[in-house]
Amino acid sequence: MDQAKQTFRLYLQEKGFRKTPERFAIFDEIYASNQHFDVELLYLKMKEKKYRVSRATIYNTMELLLNCNLIRKHQFSRNVTQYEKSFGTSQHDHVVVADSNEVIEFCDPRIESIKKTLEDKHKIKISHHTLYFYAEKSSPTSNT
Repeated sequence: MDQAKQTFRLYLQEKGFRKTPERFAIFDEIYASNQHFDVELLYLKMKEKKYRVSRATIYNTMELLLNCNLIRKHQFSRNVTQYEKSFGTSQHDHVVVADSNEVIEFCDPRIESIKKTLEDKHKIKISHHTLYFYAEKSSPTSNT
């Protein structure tokens, strides 16, 4: 977390943004959790902890964190944008279970093999990828 915070500090400094306590409180709240979150959930958590941070400040800080690659943005459903921290996390993909809104993270080494094959075949270098599977819970089958 210290390296990620230092990355954020340097980014703010290089781009001429102020290093405010609110921005670092938002950063700390995000990096204290291992869950996906949306801005409204983050706002409510911070309000619950008596932080005086506006939604606008959160949205602005989210853009800064996205721009310096400290969080990832996901659109698992049509309605809500979700985020997750990205510094120091391993590459993973997602299964979105539609009827429960559950998000399952998984890592399969075969995906890296597919990426390598694509790079070799097309003489490219893949910088990142996003893979979502959308699913529904299987209903138990009856044996009658």
